[in-house]
Amino acid sequence: MNVYDLAYLAAGVLLSPVWTRKKRDGWPERFGKIDHMLERAAGGRPRVVLHAVSVGEVAALRSLVPLLAGQADVIVSATTDTGLERARALYSDSCDVVRTPLDFSWAVRRFLEKTRPDVLGLVELEVWPNLIRGCVRRGVPVGVINGRLSDRSFKGYKRARPIIGRSFRRLDFACVQDGVYAERFRAMGVARDRLSVTGSMKWDAVEVAESDPRTEEAVALAVTLGLDPERPIVIGGSTGPGEEALLHNSVPEGVQLVCAPRKPERFEEAAAALPGCVRRSGPPEAARPGATRFLLDSIGELSTIYRVADVVVVGRSFGDQFGSDPMEPAGLGRATLIGPAHGDFTTVVGALGAAGGIRVVDRAGLRGSIAALLDDPVERARLGTAARACVRGHQGASGRHAGVLMESIGFG
Repeated sequence: MNVYDLAYLAAGVLLSPVWTRKKRDGWPERFGKIDHMLERAAGGRPRVVLHAVSVGEVAALRSLVPLLAGQADVIVSATTDTGLERARALYSDSCDVVRTPLDFSWAVRRFLEKTRPDVLGLVELEVWPNLIRGCVRRGVPVGVINGRLSDRSFKGYKRARPIIGRSFRRLDFACVQDGVYAERFRAMGVARDRLSVTGSMKWDAVEVAESDPRTEEAVALAVTLGLDPERPIVIGGSTGPGEEALLHNSVPEGVQLVCAPRKPERFEEAAAALPGCVRRSGPPEAARPGATRFLLDSIGELSTIYRVADVVVVGRSFGDQFGSDPMEPAGLGRATLIGPAHGDFTTVVGALGAAGGIRVVDRAGLRGSIAALLDDPVERARLGTAARACVRGHQGASGRHAGVLMESIGFG
């Protein structure tokens, strides 16, 4: 047991009223017991372990995993229940998917003994002291891929630098998304010669629609929900607290609005904010001709419903939740709006904005912006075309990350 273990134990006790509120599965795996989760026998090839946290980080690996699988045995690890479920859905046919343990030294030791990585890639910002320490002791190269350190996170990490700084200094490589993030990683202790700006792999995971993105599946989902695909549709994607009511009041009367809350536990709250809404979870006969308010209270269907949108409003950006990812509707060529509170996606919004592929609007201007776009199909098409071009121009980071990972073990 070391000082980090003691700190984690103390924090666990103090925060137990918070983390015990939600049921969590897989406790043996959370302590490194993952034998039963490993199915593929070790081949003669190098082994790459990619550690993600939840759904977003897992999805960012969609282009990287196939690139690596052609030259190495790949294991994808995820921390959360939803991340693990998504990783299994995406990658279980091509690689092992396991749960990442809590950062206790004994749990990390079990994890590394069972996975036996030749290199470990930490997706975005998973700089856990015992995990990195364990890799260093085994001579396993370890580094960050698709690195990002938002302004909000950076402030916290700077305060903790006396404790966490050594872990950053131990990184063998840090592949970060842009120059701003590179300077923040350097300030945390990563040597300049171990830093590289490789772009964001999330661009690679985005489908770029070359023509009308509507598919039979998308239209069928819309019809099942009760939408009329021939009438204007506004999608509020990954909405947060208060945003369903904001959209309800901002979308012109008679225009169809679909809200898809980010978190399932908010479905009831969102339904209350959309009076008389038709819910995806309701029986098919609940769909009413002429309805204008709809709730997509399901998981995994937002990508599909985006395809029938005339205008997309990206949620968690009009309050205090730091935004959601606008890449997906941008790649589909949907006219996209986002609120001013998008601190977790500043780089993405900045790139799309510079290309003329997204508009940032505040609460006061949302209603007018939606109405103007609905009245102007030419401007909607221009926004969509610019957004697609921007996404396409930023793709390619997965190949660069694959190169760094393989070069770190002498296979570049």
